[in-house]
Formats: sequence, C-alpha cells, structure tokens
Amino acid sequence: MTAPAPVIEDLLRELTPQVLGTLVRRHGQFEGCEDAVQEAVLAATVQWPAEGVPDNPRGWLTTVASRRLIDQMRSDHARRERESATATEVVPEDVPDTDDTLVLLFLCCHPTLTAASQTALTLRAVGGLTTAEIARAFLVPQATMAARISRAKQRIKAAGSSFALPDGAEREARLPVVLHVLYLIFNEGYTASSGSELHRADLAHEAIRLARMVHAQLPEDGEVTGLLALMLLTHARRQARTTAAGDLVPLDEQDRTKWDRGLIGEGVALVKASLAGPALGPYQLQAAIAATHAAAATAEETNWRQVHTLYLILERIAPNPMVTLNRAVALAETEGPPAGLALLSALDNDERMAGHHRLLSVRAHLLEKTGDTAGAYEHYRRAAKSTASIAEQRYLESRAGRVARLCTTGVAVNTVPSHSP
Repeated sequence: MTAPAPVIEDLLRELTPQVLGTLVRRHGQFEGCEDAVQEAVLAATVQWPAEGVPDNPRGWLTTVASRRLIDQMRSDHARRERESATATEVVPEDVPDTDDTLVLLFLCCHPTLTAASQTALTLRAVGGLTTAEIARAFLVPQATMAARISRAKQRIKAAGSSFALPDGAEREARLPVVLHVLYLIFNEGYTASSGSELHRADLAHEAIRLARMVHAQLPEDGEVTGLLALMLLTHARRQARTTAAGDLVPLDEQDRTKWDRGLIGEGVALVKASLAGPALGPYQLQAAIAATHAAAATAEETNWRQVHTLYLILERIAPNPMVTLNRAVALAETEGPPAGLALLSALDNDERMAGHHRLLSVRAHLLEKTGDTAGAYEHYRRAAKSTASIAEQRYLESRAGRVARLCTTGVAVNTVPSHSP
C-alpha cells in the first residue's frame, strides 16, 4: 500500500512507542531495544515510501527491530550466554494486537530516576520528541538534556525493573510524573516549540489517547480526570487557531463556531466530575479555566474575574512563572493593563523567564493596551526573535508591524487581540 511521506511519518510516530513496549516486554533491556527500534524506523522511512506500507506495519517494525536487537546481542561477547538463548528464538511475523505504551509510560517513570529524568525519558521514548524539543520544554541546553536522557536509560537498565503496570503505592508515586509528561507532550502538540506549523496534531492526539488510557485505569482520580478534560477543552479550539494560510489567530478573534462542541461537552462533564472530589489540583484548576473560556459565546462574555480567581488559586498551590504570566493577562482584563504590567515585573528576575518570548509578548500586549506603542513595538520584535515557532514569529512580527504603523501615524489604541491562542 503506497502512502505519502507525511502519512508514513504520522504512522511511524504512532507505532514507535508500541513497538518499543513490545520489545522491552520480550527482551527486558530498555536501551538496546530503543536503539533497535530506531534502526527499524529508519529502515521503514527508506523502504516504505518506495515499496509501500506493509499490510501489518506494526508487525514489520517489530520483526525488523527484533532481528536488529538479536544481531546486537550476538556481537556482544560479554553476553554470550544470553545471546545464545535469545538467538534461538523464532521472531514472530504476527505480533499480538496489544498496546504496551501505557506500561512503557510507567516504566519510564521508574522511582530510581529523578522527576526531571523521568519526564525527559518518557518524552523521548513514548512521546517521540527530539532531544532539542525536550530541552526547550525544560528551558535547559540541549547537551544537558542529552546527558540526562542517557543517564536515565542506564539507571533503568541497572534497576532491572519488571515490565508491568505498577499498582498500589508504587503507582501513586509515579502518577504525578506520568501526568506531567502527558501534559508536556500535549503542549508540544498544541503549540509546537519550533518549525513552520503551529500544531503537531500527532502529539496532541497521542497525549489524549494516553490520558484516556490512564483515566480508564483511574476514573476516580480528580487530577487524571482534570488533565483529560484540559486536553479535550484545549484541543477543541484547534481548528480555529490558524487561518487557511497557517497564521495564528488569537483567542478573542477566533471563530467560535469552529470549536468542537463534542469535545467541549465531554471536557465540561469531566471538569464537573473532577471538581466534585475532596481534593483540588493544578490540572483540575487549569481545566476549570479552559471550561470558563469555552462557556463564553463571545470573547466579550468571558468571565475574567472567575479566570483570575482560578489562576490565583493555581498560583498558590502550584507556583510557576507561566501561571503568573497568565494571571497577569486576566488581571489586566479585570483591573486594567497597569495592574497586569505590575504583576509581570515580578517575573523579571526569574532566570527561567529571561528572554522568554511569552513574557515579552504579554508585556508588548499590555503596553499596547496602555497606548505605549513604542514600548510595545520593541517587545513584539524581541518576542518574535526569541521563538523558534515560525507561526508565532509571523504573528508577533505582524503585531510589531501594526504597532509601527500606529507610531508613524501617532494613533494609539486601547484594545488589541488577546495574546493567547
């Protein structure tokens, strides 16, 4: 079956963690299995466009990866006994129709790893993100992230963990990291940190798929429910976030008739279910904020006081510079742009936000609302230069161009589109 390159790329991204899970379950060595799967994927990217996608692409990848792994083991003289046993195995052409991705997800969140290493390894093995993308998500240099992932693989190997879903206390200990990983994968899919496209739908869909799997296992957990709700409510806006040409459309300019009401309905129901529990966590609060935006028929009807209150609670239970950044936008809507700018000043000494395009763009947004077109122009330009996303660059440069024209004509404005898509 022939298929265009983008379709093959999406298929490989979907199948890679599934095949890796199958190999780790069968052979029990994470790092060697990952190398073998990557070689199989490379072979597929060369052969499939020319020869066609096989009838059982997952089985093809598993077979090729298994053979590569056996070859690696045969060449390793220090593992002679193990290679002898493994080399006699018959590599199955038909792979059982099971998906070990969720098991792989929990394995990557092994308790011997630090939280940062758990997240990084899972993003690499399950989410399919590159080391550079993960480094940007953590705001660290790429070399630092590469070393972290390598150490995590070695620790997994040394731990000798069984390939099975944990239960009880062990599952509870790993769950927060699992949820954080899914959150980061979804964010990278919803707003890609680099490249020409604003979205990476494959990553967003994979994060939602995995979140549904976790929710099926833990339907009563408020944070699991909240995270799935947040993903659905946010993903519901995807079709309205860009023009036909791929340009970014800010939240208050979006055509809300394009929002997926089915996803919104499901998301709102999950929000209500999550908030009915005894505890309140950050994903539940973020989902409630997304539901507040979804409830507004127009941008002008947004209940900004409720949004600000929810961000204030979120900031108290889970302090984070991005939360403060978003609260500043909500505060500006309720108390005026100067109040929002004053709150932003609290982030100026935060090393994680130094030169970050989101801080620069929000400040530009609020400066423009005060009529400071010169200051807004400067910050829009700096923000455009600070992001690797071409879609965001185009949007920010267009805002800078608009402000420049206002500077030239001497006209000031008090309202501009919201920064957030």
